[in-house]
Amino acid sequence: MSQLKSNRQSLGLAALAALLLAACGGGTSTTSETATDASGGAEIKATSKLALDNTVTLTGAGASFPAPIYQRWFLDFSNATPNLQVDYQSVGSGAGVERFSQSLVNFGASDVAMKDDEISGVEKGVLMLPMTAGSVVLAYNLPGVDSLKLTQEATIGILLGNITKWNDPKIAASNEGVDLPDENITVVYRSDGSGTTGVFTKNLSAMSEEWKTKVGEGKTVEWPVGIGGAKNDGVAAQIRQTVGAIGYLEQGFAASAGLPMVALENKAGNFIEPTPESASIALGAVELPENLRAFVTNPEGDDSYPIVTYTWLLAYQQYDDPEVAKALEATIEYGLNEGQAISTELGYIPLPDNVRQKVAAAADAISPDYTIELK
Repeated sequence: MSQLKSNRQSLGLAALAALLLAACGGGTSTTSETATDASGGAEIKATSKLALDNTVTLTGAGASFPAPIYQRWFLDFSNATPNLQVDYQSVGSGAGVERFSQSLVNFGASDVAMKDDEISGVEKGVLMLPMTAGSVVLAYNLPGVDSLKLTQEATIGILLGNITKWNDPKIAASNEGVDLPDENITVVYRSDGSGTTGVFTKNLSAMSEEWKTKVGEGKTVEWPVGIGGAKNDGVAAQIRQTVGAIGYLEQGFAASAGLPMVALENKAGNFIEPTPESASIALGAVELPENLRAFVTNPEGDDSYPIVTYTWLLAYQQYDDPEVAKALEATIEYGLNEGQAISTELGYIPLPDNVRQKVAAAADAISPDYTIELK
């Protein structure tokens, strides 16, 4: 029987989604397949113990925040598993929750955990599984300015439209020795319903009563100033082509676009670069509850990066097709094991072991015919 062969050339992140549609053949219950690192690095070996009687196609849709790592996981696991295809569409958290709620997909994804009223409307029940985590950063385009610090006050002032020039005294005060230009500030925001926006604005509301009162939080808000871009890559493109721009997006997208990122003031008053280490410290400030729904807003800690979030894979508690249930649980298992090992290289935060254990225990209820094993 034939086995799906992985693409051996170095894969750009944008090409991964198309590759997920490759066909799969039959095989034995345990297979392995070498898949090329999406960032051009060393090869990794994906393994699978999943045995399917028929060809199964899993369809998912949702957040663009985790899209690069999800698409990498799903490509690797599909390549290693006969009879399995996993197709994930990066449509934004808002659209992902909507499709999931309407049972148009096998799983969804959102950077903002579903609310109780949203959950109650899903007849099959909902499991919210944090699969990875990351930082929301402010990236900017100021030629000649390689490092930039912003206080929380200055950040709010820029986003409200109260600070309009890069050489404003409130920015200059934190950037001694930096030649800030007399350049107009252009704010770039998400134009689509976005979990990244939800995370970002929830943190802004925690930082500023003025922001909370005037704008508030949500997957979509009425931005006081600026221009919109669709999804994380659209925001990155707008920043890259607009001198004087600043906008929020997931760290991995900012890094892959080569955009410099702001060192943000945290709750303790320190300026913190967005790194895996500073994000992990921030996650450690919040205990994940049994329902796996936790928000990390302007966290405590001298070294915590101030805007960090889990991102959730949304699964049903019940599936009509036992093969689909088994395939999804096995895919989640892969993400919790081998998938975590590539998190850092793609700009994400590996889940702590205690969080992996909680997620595995919850996900193990999806299929009675499959048991998750953590490595």
